[in-house]
Amino acid sequence: MFKLKDNDIILFQGDSITDGNRGRNEDLNHIHGHGYQYILASEMYADNFDKNIEVFNRGTSGNRISDLLERWDKDCLDLNPTVLSILVGVNDLYYNFYNQDSVFTAENYRDIYRIMLDRVLEKNPDTVLVIMEPFFGVSKDTAYNKYMQANINDYALVTKEIAEEYSAVFVPLQDIFNEYTKHTDIFKLLWDGVHPTTGGHQLIVRRWKECVLEKLNNR
Repeated sequence: MFKLKDNDIILFQGDSITDGNRGRNEDLNHIHGHGYQYILASEMYADNFDKNIEVFNRGTSGNRISDLLERWDKDCLDLNPTVLSILVGVNDLYYNFYNQDSVFTAENYRDIYRIMLDRVLEKNPDTVLVIMEPFFGVSKDTAYNKYMQANINDYALVTKEIAEEYSAVFVPLQDIFNEYTKHTDIFKLLWDGVHPTTGGHQLIVRRWKECVLEKLNNR
């Protein structure tokens, strides 16, 4: 159960995995999209109707971390989150694979992550930061699959190191998908290597709560 603070503002940021085809208007039926962030938001609201909390989804399909930085004022700082959860990185590798003349390195990824988090903490040092590990399953495109599996761990390591550096909560995800694929077809969890199925999103929810719930409930 989520025991949030009065007036908490929870923000989920990232790419298409977080976007979840969210609505871009005032229709509250679709405003959180579908996926892990919707499931978490629904629990947060149901557990805290008396707390005047707000949960925002600002994931945007196709985004790289540089795209997050470009919209950071409007889609993060202006919302004044007290809890900020970020999942981003897989598109940076996707663009690298299809545009190898201009490769965005794990160090570039680290640098931009630091800029974004520094700006958040400058505005509100008490913001709870949640850094989610980028992950990958299996793609039916052999060359893409080989590239992603060879490089995703570099980005995953950066997220873990950034979380430690900023005293953020780290949410590892690759291992949970690896574990479940011992018992089921990976495509039942990540249907194209990147995007979770309904069951895949529930695995993310379980791990997110396992890592974050105690921190939120004991502030």
